[in-house]
Amino acid sequence: MSLCSLLLLCLAATLSSGFVISSQYMWTKLILTHHWPSTFCTMEHCHPNISYWTLHGLWPDKGIMCNSSWHFNSSQIEDLLPDMEKSWPDLLHPSSTGFWKYEWHKHGTCAAKAESLNSQHKYFSKALELYHKLDLDSILKKFNIVPSENYYAFSQIEGVIENFYSVKPKIQCIHPSKNADAQILGQIEICFDPDFTLLDCEKQGDWDQPMAVDKTSGFSVCDHNMPVYYPPLP
Repeated sequence: MSLCSLLLLCLAATLSSGFVISSQYMWTKLILTHHWPSTFCTMEHCHPNISYWTLHGLWPDKGIMCNSSWHFNSSQIEDLLPDMEKSWPDLLHPSSTGFWKYEWHKHGTCAAKAESLNSQHKYFSKALELYHKLDLDSILKKFNIVPSENYYAFSQIEGVIENFYSVKPKIQCIHPSKNADAQILGQIEICFDPDFTLLDCEKQGDWDQPMAVDKTSGFSVCDHNMPVYYPPLP
């Protein structure tokens, strides 16, 4: 067998296995993740003074830490910093850029596989643009989903988001101890395709399977049948 024929056979085998080198980390969905400061600080023992939903991150659905040599440089997003500090704050270390550095290394370097997000400025500015465009905090308030000592049905919260944006979000909670009355609302994800068009975060059949998106976050998909506590500032 000639070398040319052997190479063609290898290429055919590679393609038939579904493995394409150039698409190793190419993603098909972006997850814009919001977290509720009061709930986050319940877990992390910080002192929230923010009473609106803040950005946790913009996460592609494939790939983690795709380019360890692409270092975070805050000077490249200097014009974004005032908005970053307000909309995407580090709740644990407010004067640090460490949170943004972590998000860039873990998620931004993978999002950058797309030309529309292939720089630090493009990545962070697009996340901020989508966050402001959705304006999740205002939409929840508009439909009377506000922090309260009273509990909500899960369907109330999900229904507002689903009806307004016409897509299915992923809503995450802290699951309570065995004898607690309610789960605690913590994180809301709203998803986009690579063209930044809204789409459902999960297929319909996946919703009864609680799972943590980030094992270190402490959040998992809310129980649809349990009351939800949306905690006000302490």
